[in-house]
This record gives sequence, structure tokens and C-alpha cells, in this order.
Amino acid sequence: MESVRKRTSLQKYRLKKALDILANKEGRGTELISLYIPPGRQISEVISMLREEYGTASNIKSTTTRKNVQDAIVKVMQRLKLFKQVPETGLVIFCGAVPQNGPGSEKIETYVIVPPEPIQIYLYRCDSRFHTEHLREFLKERESYGILVMEASSATFAVLKGRRLEIVRKITSGVPGKHRAGGQSARRFERLRDMRLQEYFRRVGDYANEIFLSIPDLKGIILAGPGPTKYDFQKGDYLHYQLKDKIIDVIDTAYSDEQGVEEVVEKAPEILQKIRYIEEKRLIQKFLYHIGHDTGMATYGEEEVRKALEMGAVDTLLLSEAIDIARVTIKCSACGYTEQRTMKTKEVPSFKSSLVGKPCPKCKAPALSVVEEKELIEDLAQLAEQSNTEVEIISTETEEGQMLLKSFGGIAAILRFKLPE
Repeated sequence: MESVRKRTSLQKYRLKKALDILANKEGRGTELISLYIPPGRQISEVISMLREEYGTASNIKSTTTRKNVQDAIVKVMQRLKLFKQVPETGLVIFCGAVPQNGPGSEKIETYVIVPPEPIQIYLYRCDSRFHTEHLREFLKERESYGILVMEASSATFAVLKGRRLEIVRKITSGVPGKHRAGGQSARRFERLRDMRLQEYFRRVGDYANEIFLSIPDLKGIILAGPGPTKYDFQKGDYLHYQLKDKIIDVIDTAYSDEQGVEEVVEKAPEILQKIRYIEEKRLIQKFLYHIGHDTGMATYGEEEVRKALEMGAVDTLLLSEAIDIARVTIKCSACGYTEQRTMKTKEVPSFKSSLVGKPCPKCKAPALSVVEEKELIEDLAQLAEQSNTEVEIISTETEEGQMLLKSFGGIAAILRFKLPE
């Protein structure tokens, strides 16, 4: 059975952030390198290929472009030598001369990404942009969803995994239409029709149990179809209790066959996004319960949450995706004095300028500078990972998400144990 890697909201946030940064990078001509290496490929084989590309690059007519491409290839080879083997999901390296402030201000920048899931593609490309599209696929929903589209005459079972849709089975009901045949009493006809309908519902339930219970990573089931039949089926005890709990939406479609399934798939992004919002609302409501009932099992604010993380007391760390704050480390090159500050990201450049000529609090030498700059989300997330804390990145699309940001500063925690007074 294919092992399924749970993709957390933090992984998704990190990947999206990295790809957004890369998407804004532009180079001249063919100076930006994108290298995708699938798992199982030998590092030595990739380095040999890069040496050949280095030789080929010597034919580039422009002196500047030739130098920049060759410098970037050398940097990529240096990074590759740090790996004994390609990670189990593959390796992606972006490297190239990126202008910092107009022509002539190019600086070689290198980005290394270990994909969240195995990549199949082996790609080396020089271009004026980084090719991130193969990684962007991982930002899309990839878990499995069962689709059951039904009406009184037929039912269609399908599985949606990422962008791959498979129609698994289609059955007909054998239930007669609502108009009775001549000679039958209306009451007898209805009774026979109801018996056939119950039998059909049991068959639908049996097939659904057989198909959907065998999917290990099934995230949910979408029940659909024209008319009220799907609601009658949902009310009964035809589905296994585990599957019944996984019905995430019931929607109307014009058809009950493959066309009905296609209608569900068209609406799927909206439905699946709704699931994430429901998860987020549940998390924030749990946090608010602890705050409202003063249980001592939740806290908020950077200082309090950081303290709880350092004690290993946090079960779930809740961070708003809209936090735009940086954590900077200041160091004195004369005496080694260090200090950390938290500030808005846009304030960092002016803060760096303000340190020029400023005396060190310890040795009074004017030798202070920012040695590290990290997003607050990343800083707290790394601290959380040290104590196996779940990290949830919360959107601002729900009322609860807005409340986390505006009322609690976007930083909150549900605790494992009460903090000492």
C-alpha cells in the first residue's frame, strides 16, 4: 500500500512562501538555473551532467552571461556535494544571478527545497525565471475523497485523489418509476416500490463500504445527485458508521451518472476549502473555550507562547498566516554581545540603518549589526518542532481567523499542561 505523508498546514505555508519568493526573481537571458532531481538518482551522475553543462556554457557569447551561468553551476555542484544521497522525496535547487538593484548589481542566490512528496521529473533548465510550476502542484489538494452520486434509478461511485478522478462503479436500482403499471392498486405499488428502494439503498451502502473503506487516506465523502433520494439515503443506516461520519457535503447536481460526478469535481475546490475552514474554526473554538472558561490550558501573545514552547508545554501552536513580523538577532562584532528583537518586517531596513555607529550596551564599541533575520512564524514554528508540537497556520478567511489575528495578535497556543504560576 502506498504510504501517505500527512501534509501539514505549516509545510504548505513554507512551500507557498518559498515559491512566492522565487516567482518574483528575474534574471537576464538564461542566467537562472532550475534543477529537479528525483529520488533514486545518483548525486555523482548529476554532478557529471553539470560539469558537461559548465563546458557547454563556455560557448555563450556574452561574457557576463557566460560568467554568471558558470558561477551558478559551480554553486549548484557545491550544494549537491553536501548531500550523500538524494532525499527520499527528491531534491530541487534554484540558483542564478539575480539583479539586486538594476543591471550590473547581480548576486548569485541559491535556494534548496526538499519536496513534501516524491517528484518524478528530472529537469535541468536555464532561463530568465525559476521554473517552480512542478512544485506548485504540491500546493493543490492531494488527499482522497469519495464521491457518491445517486438518484432513484442509478448510483455512481468515484474517487478523487488530487487532480486524478476515477469512476469506480455504476449500478442501476431496478426501482420502478413513480407511475404505476395498469391494474395495480396505488397502495400495493407504493409498498413494492419502497421495498425495492430499501433494497437498492442497502446495495448502494454495501458498494460504498467496499469501495471507500479500503482507501487508507480517505479524507471525506461528498454525497450528490438530483432530487431528494440522496437525503433519504443519508438518513438511513446504510453506510458504515466511519463513512457516515466522513460525509463532508451533500450537493445537488443535474445528473446522477459520470456527468454528475464531473459536476461535483467542478465544485470540489470550494468544498475542500470549506473543510479546511471548518478545521480552523474547530481549533480556534477549542482555544476560545479554554480562554473563556479560564481552564489554564491556553495562552496567547508572543512572549507567553514563546515561554510555553520553551517549557515543552504547547500541544497545538496557532499562528495567523497574516502575521508580518520579523525576529532579528543583533550581535556586537567586538565583544560578542547578542540581543533579539521583534518588529514589523517593513521596519527591519530602517532598524539596520539605525545600528550604524550605535554603541554596544556591553562594551560601548560602535560594532552592532543584524546577523540573522527570521520571520516570526518560522522562528516560533522551529521552536515548536523541537518539542513535537503541532503547528497550525490559520487563514483570515473565517470570523475565528480574524479574531485570532485582531484580538490575540495572531499567536496562540493550546497547552499540554498548565503553566506554573
